Amino acid sequence: MKKRISVCIATYNGASYVKEQLESILIAIGEDDEVIISDDNSTDHTIAIIESLNDTRIKIIMNDKTNSGHVRNFENALKHSKGDIIFLSDQDDVWHPAKAKKMVSALEKNDVVVCNCFVVDQNLNEIGASFFTLKNSGKGFFKNLYKNSFLGCCMAFKRPILEKALPFPKDIISHDTWIGLIGECYGETIFISDQLHYFRRHGDNFSVSNDEDSMSGDYSPYSFFEKLKMRLILLKNIVFRLLRR
Repeated sequence: MKKRISVCIATYNGASYVKEQLESILIAIGEDDEVIISDDNSTDHTIAIIESLNDTRIKIIMNDKTNSGHVRNFENALKHSKGDIIFLSDQDDVWHPAKAKKMVSALEKNDVVVCNCFVVDQNLNEIGASFFTLKNSGKGFFKNLYKNSFLGCCMAFKRPILEKALPFPKDIISHDTWIGLIGECYGETIFISDQLHYFRRHGDNFSVSNDEDSMSGDYSPYSFFEKLKMRLILLKNIVFRLLRR
């Protein structure tokens, strides 16, 4: 039986790129799949642009609170998903046409898959090494607790992992790190070298990093002690989740 896909997107004032992103996703997924969009009360034309695509696979859910933040916005989308396999997606990137097929194939024997990606500028021109090269990406709980390489827009996972990850702890700042670490605890993770995503870096990106953001050349605003605290918060919540279940 074919596994149904849910692509979960958190949007907020994404009018500049959301149409191109959605078009690339809709080409890559099947007719029975779905795209769940949680919008954080955008003030631009994001919703109108999404609606103009007129595709019944797209389902828009408005956050009941204004500016709930990207973690809660993603959580809202994930809670409304119904697929067997869940993809995370940002609002401003572009999918490779073979992304869904190759990542679903990798999930036949794994529970979480992360693909490599091209790092590109606003016009999709490659601007540096691949994400895996920049971040020395790879599996491992403590490796990723120390220096995260779970990039949400390049991740897909099976529903049982989502069920273990929800609800998100209230004090985490990174949904993809949390889901990735849950995957390390409850299943098999795999990082595949195929570059199946165009990770767009531009002036309006929202990026949270526990360390420096190597793609943009910016560095984390957090001090050493703040970063240590973030890791301890993640570890605490993982331990509590394991003990509770």
